[in-house]
Amino acid sequence: MSTIHWVEAQPRSARWHSESGLPLPRRVVVADDRMRAAVAHRLACEGTALLWRGDFHNARQLLRAMDRRVGRSAPDVSGGPAETFPLQRRFRAHRARVLGKLLVLLEEDHTLALRRAPDVRRACDEAYGPADGPAAVALTELLGVISAREWREKGIHVPALGERIHPHYGVFAPTRSEYVDLVARAPLPHGGAVRTAFDLGTGTGVLAAVLARRGAGQVVATDVSARARECARANVRRLGLAAAVRVTGPGLYPDGRADLVVCNPPWLPARPASDLDLGVYDAGGGMLHGFLNGLAERLQPGGEGWLVLSDLAERLGLRSRDELLTAVAEAGLRVVDRLDTRPRHPRVRDTDDPLHAARAAEVTSLWRLAAG
Repeated sequence: MSTIHWVEAQPRSARWHSESGLPLPRRVVVADDRMRAAVAHRLACEGTALLWRGDFHNARQLLRAMDRRVGRSAPDVSGGPAETFPLQRRFRAHRARVLGKLLVLLEEDHTLALRRAPDVRRACDEAYGPADGPAAVALTELLGVISAREWREKGIHVPALGERIHPHYGVFAPTRSEYVDLVARAPLPHGGAVRTAFDLGTGTGVLAAVLARRGAGQVVATDVSARARECARANVRRLGLAAAVRVTGPGLYPDGRADLVVCNPPWLPARPASDLDLGVYDAGGGMLHGFLNGLAERLQPGGEGWLVLSDLAERLGLRSRDELLTAVAEAGLRVVDRLDTRPRHPRVRDTDDPLHAARAAEVTSLWRLAAG
């Protein structure tokens, strides 16, 4: 167990917790409303963590002021997307390290004992599980936990379902509906008579729910993440689909064969910084290749595998179309058809995004694959 230490009238300590994999701070000082942003930024850049003991809203203001100072060191992104992407990743990692030095202390029951602080106990219980003594966390992480609680309560409307999906903390949320729409409208194999379907990497369970609503007799949804499996089970129960969808894991493929296997792997073959990045980054394309290489032997005769994948990785120089098609062929598969759609999320229209050119040209595809 990692522990941070500081002096506050007397020596004190608390468990260190970081979902994003921030390193254990080696030096911690107490900070309050008198702390100036310039000093906080300098200390954070030097590696010193600041344990906040002042007003909660003032802490948020200090965090924003520190962020503005970090932004002044943003890299030159005048090059193309392939050059910009690694620079942006390094800058975001630097930003996370610096801002992650502003800490707050959660008490034994996850209470945040700061002036004007919200009640974060339920949000922390849902994200972290039962409290295990006092814990220090980055304020940036706690704000993410609070936001995740709001998303979980409110849910995200999914047009293809006509229902709301409720994401849990640390589970990739279906905020981009276009890939769900592809699964909702692609022609089903066997003339629509799908007895068994697999949804690999189910996340919130949204695609498993779509398949069940389309008439698949039994959907088996898998995920490596225990959080995702809990989230998917909660969503299928809420949608009244618990009898049609079985959630399991942590293996990629369940036992048996299926008429239809759907996989929406992380779209970028780059190393995730932490488990929170697993919905976006797939180191070396491991999940993509695991899906392709295991597909032929898992399909019933006449069955199909649906690969839902953006070409953003191609536009960022992380993978070529030839590499993807070669992987398909080497797995003993052939392309039956491909359905394409354009993204509709707000970042497509954000001209201030350094990767705007790549995002504006992005195409998301559903590749219909068959054995042989």
